[in-house]
Amino acid sequence: MNNTTYYEAMDTAINTWLIRSAGLDPAGETIGLCVASSCEFHAPASYPEELVVEVGTERVGRTSIAWRLRILRSGGAEVIAVGSFTHVFVDSTTRRPTPIPESIRQAVAELHA
Repeated sequence: MNNTTYYEAMDTAINTWLIRSAGLDPAGETIGLCVASSCEFHAPASYPEELVVEVGTERVGRTSIAWRLRILRSGGAEVIAVGSFTHVFVDSTTRRPTPIPESIRQAVAELHA
């Protein structure tokens, strides 16, 4: 798989989690913008192999979250890639940073409980 596939999987996992678990409305007043990302590749994957992305956080600030992600083969324990994304939450109109919505803070706390 091309390296962009790993980034797409991580971005999709975060956004799916934000929408389903934290109540983020992608068309709402507050949105998250990715301002940084990285990925370390440990083993190759090939199409049509199924992958699993585990979502966690490294740091939760006032307006940003640094996500820590692990990509594994479906049904396996081997970590094939480790990535990070940093989202800054902004007002959807002005694009100025805004505090992380409380629903997201609560969902992140539950993620780590």
